[in-house]
Amino acid sequence: MERLQKIIAAAGVTSRRKAEQLITAGKVAVNGVVVTELGAKADPERDHIRVEGRLISAPTQKTYVMLHKPKGYVTTVSDPEGRPTVMDLLRGIKSSARLYPVGRLDWNSEGLLLLTNDSEWGARIAAPETHLAKTYHVQVSTVADQEFLNTLVRGLKTKDGELLRARQARRLRAGEKNCWLEIVLDEGKNRQIRRMMESLGIEVLRLVRVAIGPLQLGDLAKGTHRALTANEKRMLDRAMQGSP
Repeated sequence: MERLQKIIAAAGVTSRRKAEQLITAGKVAVNGVVVTELGAKADPERDHIRVEGRLISAPTQKTYVMLHKPKGYVTTVSDPEGRPTVMDLLRGIKSSARLYPVGRLDWNSEGLLLLTNDSEWGARIAAPETHLAKTYHVQVSTVADQEFLNTLVRGLKTKDGELLRARQARRLRAGEKNCWLEIVLDEGKNRQIRRMMESLGIEVLRLVRVAIGPLQLGDLAKGTHRALTANEKRMLDRAMQGSP
């Protein structure tokens, strides 16, 4: 027996948090009986579970996919405004309807994005408390000196008073008016790099996530995807176990 919200998320219907909202709103039924308690459990193999009238089933195979997200896609399963989502890039994957993105990349951001139907694994990858490093290459509208980089690592406060900091920051290359930085984060806060730059009055010209833990984006072409290898999955699992 498992909690309903876990079963719904594992089936790829929506995130666990959204599943909890659906349960409390009376939109989930088990064997014909509406359930509104978040502590309710069910057997995904035996019970008939309907979400907003649609029968769901537990995924029979765990799937782990890496995608090179381009600009112009929303990192959600569906979008009420009708914008293209990262799911539109997954055609050809049999279980794509059950996959969901792990964490987020903004509309204007690019790079490595993981998708899975393993809700527990995805939650651990995305959780701030896991402190799994994410590495970004960022083009900014200034030529950063060492003091600028030190400020990113020491941390700075946003307009709403939240302290944001990078684990590491270094300059990759520079032009006359802008430069590329490599920034490593391990806090997983929403739009963290963009908010840090906004606090410094700096424009982010381009933002590309190039690694999640030991997993590198590598030469995966923009807009394409592939399944993780067994070794890549093991590397990520070991990295999470070794995180503080």
